Amino acid sequence: MLGKIEEVKKAIEAFQIENQQKLEEFRLAFLAKKGVITDLMAGLKEAAPDQRKAIGQALNDLKNFAWEKFDGIQSTMVSASDSVDAPDMNLPVQSLPLGSRHPLSIVRQQMIEIFEQMGFAMSDGPEIEDDWHNFSALNFPENHPARDMQDTFFVSKDPDVLLRTHTSTVQVRLMEKQKPPIRAIMPGRVYRNEAISARAHCLFHQIEGLYIDRNVGFKDLKQTLYHFVKEMFGPDQKIRFRPSFFPFTEPSAEIDISCLICNGAGCNICKYTGWVEIGGSGMVDTNVLKANGIDPEEFTGFAFGMGIERTTMLRYGIRDLRLFTENDVRFVSQFAGLS
Repeated sequence: MLGKIEEVKKAIEAFQIENQQKLEEFRLAFLAKKGVITDLMAGLKEAAPDQRKAIGQALNDLKNFAWEKFDGIQSTMVSASDSVDAPDMNLPVQSLPLGSRHPLSIVRQQMIEIFEQMGFAMSDGPEIEDDWHNFSALNFPENHPARDMQDTFFVSKDPDVLLRTHTSTVQVRLMEKQKPPIRAIMPGRVYRNEAISARAHCLFHQIEGLYIDRNVGFKDLKQTLYHFVKEMFGPDQKIRFRPSFFPFTEPSAEIDISCLICNGAGCNICKYTGWVEIGGSGMVDTNVLKANGIDPEEFTGFAFGMGIERTTMLRYGIRDLRLFTENDVRFVSQFAGLS
């Protein structure tokens, strides 16, 4: 019996294991329930009583010897496999494609920074509004066309709940909760029931400003907007004010700059006039001040509003407003690296 155990030990030593398949063959041959070592242990009961202790010790040593070889080779194979699958930390990092900011976001931030440098704080408000904040508090008459379904997206009619048509609603909320002096800008998204074209859309972005204090005059409005245009479009940019009418300002003026797309030669954006309107402005109407609890005998103020899309089109020479909402990655990627 001891001689047989020694032969099996030599066979274990001589067994060559080069791969996982050979390792499994070794286990089945020597360590499985039907393997050689199990058969030898089953024959222990047939050995002479005085030899059982020595034979049993030899069988345990044989079994431990086989398992040590099996475990050692298995560990070596696992370590080799891990080293192959593990990433090489010395290899250069594979760069991922970077996205880019939307041009409207870029210009919006630039506009905010210009006005913040002039002391304007930023304010915000809800996009779903009521009649008071969108119309009545801003001196819109009951029969004003803007109240009609043709111009406004109404959520409900009793009471009137609508998608705001301008960010002037934020001006009303600001005047309600804050006493003058007030100097703030209100960037945001607005909605109007208009046909979509190269120059118009049913949703767009505005930035409006409000300045109310003692002794504020029209010259302060003009100087503020002159400074903005020069900072936004360059020191040589031409600007003009045209008399206009808005329910919430009196006197009122529209703001035009020379068309940067055609350089004054005439194109579809400037309607072949060489000038492009970028916004409206004026002195805050006394009725608006009274409606919001501000004494017009003590305080005066000006307000203005500009389209961010229109400003972006002029700044980057974009001829079709619809590009801003079509999610074409080829269009947006052109603005990579800008801030």
